Amino acid sequence: MKAAVFHERGGRVAVEEVGVRDPVEGEVRVAIQAAGLCHSDVSAINGTYPTPLPTVLGHEGAGFVEAVGPGVRTVREGDPIVISTLAHCGYCPACAIGRPTLCYEPPRPQTPFTFRGQPAYTFANASTFAERTLVRASCAVPIPRGMPMPQAALIGCGIVTGVGAVLNRAKVETGQAMAVFGAGGIGLNVIQGGVLAGASRIIVVDLVQQKLDWARRFGATDLLDVSTGIDPVQAIRDLTGGRGVDHSFEAVGSLAAIEQAFAVLAPGATLTIVGVPRLDAKTEILVNALRLDRTVQGCRYGSARPQRDFPMLADLYLKGRLKIDELITRHYQLDDINQAIEDLERGELARGVFDVAADS
Repeated sequence: MKAAVFHERGGRVAVEEVGVRDPVEGEVRVAIQAAGLCHSDVSAINGTYPTPLPTVLGHEGAGFVEAVGPGVRTVREGDPIVISTLAHCGYCPACAIGRPTLCYEPPRPQTPFTFRGQPAYTFANASTFAERTLVRASCAVPIPRGMPMPQAALIGCGIVTGVGAVLNRAKVETGQAMAVFGAGGIGLNVIQGGVLAGASRIIVVDLVQQKLDWARRFGATDLLDVSTGIDPVQAIRDLTGGRGVDHSFEAVGSLAAIEQAFAVLAPGATLTIVGVPRLDAKTEILVNALRLDRTVQGCRYGSARPQRDFPMLADLYLKGRLKIDELITRHYQLDDINQAIEDLERGELARGVFDVAADS
């Protein structure tokens, strides 16, 4: 089968023939139909997100269950599924209280693939840039049969991460004001989360006019183009009568944006960091500013419960309440992966989607 393999840090991705083994106890083999390209894939290539090599890339995808291993009861052959990157154990204290993003027993990197006669690793428990992949049963989340695969694929990372940050982690309340720093694929879904939550004001900050145009389409009420030289902190203070916002979200992994997002918090407000900077990145905040009940919190994967959240998000799309068609900027074939990466890095994509559709 064809798969996109990353085998040299900083190099181009190779689309080559790769083998995948049969599922064993608790595993599911999936015939991938569509996969989204995310900045996290690029972060693996450039070393921001270290990963063992060689790795079959991709972590945002949807397809059909092709085979199940012994003991799997949650899905059957032929079921349409979205792949979750949370290969959680299901029984540790965190999983037991419905917080799988904090699982005590995360799996070690697996090598279900064979590349040039050698073992190859799974990326983010998913490896969706392949005609077939192998995942834990907990990562194969059933969705309604009416859900189109390209749209379903995006639920598995960008949508649940952004919408979940608002609804699950920050718990934005109706009528509250938000600021979103970064209007890429994650930021646009943070905006959508704000719309679903009933935020009264959604102020969006970015450097790229195209992304700000997308932000308006997804529900932003105010746009700040910092490429013009404006100070986003002062601009947000001006827009909110000097008070600041109830919630701010950093969605690009920029230390400068994190500091600005903290600086615009009103008393009692919360900054939720959704972006992923380098693992050794550090920043500074004014500790005394926390005395007025301000909060800084992280958010992994939208604090999601995939078995609950994925079907809910699919249902919202099917009912016309969640924009996914508008997220898809361009479709690609898997062979075009390096072109897609270049387009993403130029800021041309909200989301690029690979039409994979494995042959029988």
